[in-house]
Amino acid sequence: MLARKNQTQTTEAALSTDNIRLFQGPEDNEIIDALLILSRVTSAVSGLCELNAILRVGLEKTLEYMGGICGGILLLDDRDKCLTYCVYRGLPDDFARKISVKIGEGINGRVALTGKAVLMDDISDEPEAALSCNLTNIKSLRSFISVPLRYRERVLGVLTCASPLARRFTEKDMHLLHSIGDQLGLAIGQARLHARLLNKKEKIRQVALQVITAQEEEKKRISQELHDETCQMLAALTLNLQVLIEMAELIGIRDNKFNTMLTKTYAMAVQINNEVGRLVSDLRPVLLDSLGFIPAIRHYAESCLLPLGINVNFDIENAGVTLLPEIEVNLFRWVQSMIGNVVRHSQAKNVNISMREKDRKLEICIQDDGIGFDVTQLGKITGKKKHGMGLMIAKERIKLFGGDLSVHSQPGKGTAVRAVIPL
Repeated sequence: MLARKNQTQTTEAALSTDNIRLFQGPEDNEIIDALLILSRVTSAVSGLCELNAILRVGLEKTLEYMGGICGGILLLDDRDKCLTYCVYRGLPDDFARKISVKIGEGINGRVALTGKAVLMDDISDEPEAALSCNLTNIKSLRSFISVPLRYRERVLGVLTCASPLARRFTEKDMHLLHSIGDQLGLAIGQARLHARLLNKKEKIRQVALQVITAQEEEKKRISQELHDETCQMLAALTLNLQVLIEMAELIGIRDNKFNTMLTKTYAMAVQINNEVGRLVSDLRPVLLDSLGFIPAIRHYAESCLLPLGINVNFDIENAGVTLLPEIEVNLFRWVQSMIGNVVRHSQAKNVNISMREKDRKLEICIQDDGIGFDVTQLGKITGKKKHGMGLMIAKERIKLFGGDLSVHSQPGKGTAVRAVIPL
């Protein structure tokens, strides 16, 4: 339907243009042709995503306007200050690929340096043209143009076009070609800005990954030290207190105050030992290293939710999927934070944790039947509180590995949080 509608609109536009031409003179038809070409180039800049596709449209329309048979677009490399072909037509591939024009050298180099277009009605009498225009069939060509592609007063490239037809370039031609050059320059500038943005985002992502990796390594070190030293000492302390209680009974100590204090001290030692053990598990779950990702998730979910009366169901397919260590640790951290949200906010009775691998992607979904919330309020600030900060941080954590996080929830209808990670 949409394609048919677009085709109808194109046909109507063409008929409308033809009808206009019936009532116009040759000069008016030239203006209409120029406007149509500029309109198509503008549409390409605004409608196409790939830079080369935009530049091809600009080159094709310029060749069409000039009756040209060969030409191309050369882009300026800021590092070596040389122009090289990006797109071209009518030139041999091996010829176009080896061309490199220094800025200020020849016609195209001077256009790049000065930002001023060169329009030549007939190049047959121009001995410099063959070399500076980089044309292989100079004898069959007449008119030639070299137009700067500018963005914010900077020349980013040059559009060249040659035609076998000699012509008289007018001021209208100059305005049209400069307009095409500015449109293509805009596309090049935006593409380069977008590339720089992606490059900076990638650098930030790499730094964030390094920070997270360093954090996990430090957590692992602290966990190991607590487990090997502190936990062992606490276990010995607890055992000694238990022995003291038994000895007090054997030798018949009847001091109730002493016995009560000894029992309380033993209970505190047991509690501290359990808390340190929990910290060790949170810092670096032993199961993650010894048994792997899925058993660690099972153990953590059951130990957190079952004591609170929350039922846990696991739906796991392709359990043998292998993850990179850094992804495995961060996914486990993500599961920890999502289960923490269930404990703190959901008031759920049942939680379902599903995992499946499909099309080289791992999908993990944690769904509860709790009170839910309004997803549209995520990120909004009420008073001094920003809603959904935990989910937003979790989403950024998943993005670091090229993944995506989606949240589905409604008040009274529970919440489902789904992470998809490319393998």
